[in-house]
Amino acid sequence: MVPSGHLATALPDAAAAPIEIDTVTLGDLTPDPKWRRPVLLEQELIMLATGGHGFAEVDFRPLPCRPGTLLRLRPGQVLRCTPPRLDAAVVRWHPEALHGLDIDAEDVPTWVQLAGEDEDAVINDVSQLTVDSRRHRDTPAARSLLRHQLTVLLLRLSMLPSSVRRASRPEQATFHRFCREVELGYQHTRRVEDYADRLGCSVRTLTRACLAVTGRSAKQIVDERVALQASRLLAATDEPIAGIGRQLGFSEPTNFGRFFIREIGVSPGAFRAARELPGPPPVVRPRPPADAST
Repeated sequence: MVPSGHLATALPDAAAAPIEIDTVTLGDLTPDPKWRRPVLLEQELIMLATGGHGFAEVDFRPLPCRPGTLLRLRPGQVLRCTPPRLDAAVVRWHPEALHGLDIDAEDVPTWVQLAGEDEDAVINDVSQLTVDSRRHRDTPAARSLLRHQLTVLLLRLSMLPSSVRRASRPEQATFHRFCREVELGYQHTRRVEDYADRLGCSVRTLTRACLAVTGRSAKQIVDERVALQASRLLAATDEPIAGIGRQLGFSEPTNFGRFFIREIGVSPGAFRAARELPGPPPVVRPRPPADAST
């Protein structure tokens, strides 16, 4: 095991065959060392800050980071790290890497400040995974070794005091199911009636559950999810604005523009332009999370 506090970081080897699980540095996630634009994430990530102080902006929400800060990031989210530059080890994997293993990565907190024995243990887990992903990536047993090491890391993180447990109240369970359906369908429909039909309940039940958990209606949950996706694509890609609107179910650019202004407060074009500026970005109302791990 690698000694606590001495976190090795493996750099990706472009010549090596791709594997499901690997480790990189924070700087490897973007071609721009100044992070002028957010990066649209394509894999599951665990980010462990190892040096420096600053903020990691996840889906336009600034999260304070210092050594020992751990973030759980998901595909589709946007990430930008603001100066002063942070140093961090990043474990990344494809969802299929955990298939068949007794772990639910959704139980891992999205932000936590590690300390004491928990920090030492997580540093050791990440360090060993980093070393083995570099030394054994071409060996036949590497895939199994890394899968089980990642499982141990995620299980350890799921046992932290700040981890979220499964919902027990009916309203929470309904809200979680609703959020899963929204993830599957927000590009196709913003009608709460459609989600109620899929879940086999009434619009009133969905709205009551959302109000109980988040203080916002089911319609607001759907619209905020669409607005968040629009903001991600506007900030992190060069896709035409009209094309982004079509992806999200708007047949006319004017309808998309009105929707975005109503939800975010600025036009899609102004929002995109502001992401290139060094000053504070427009505030995006975050999608109410299915957990509250922060």
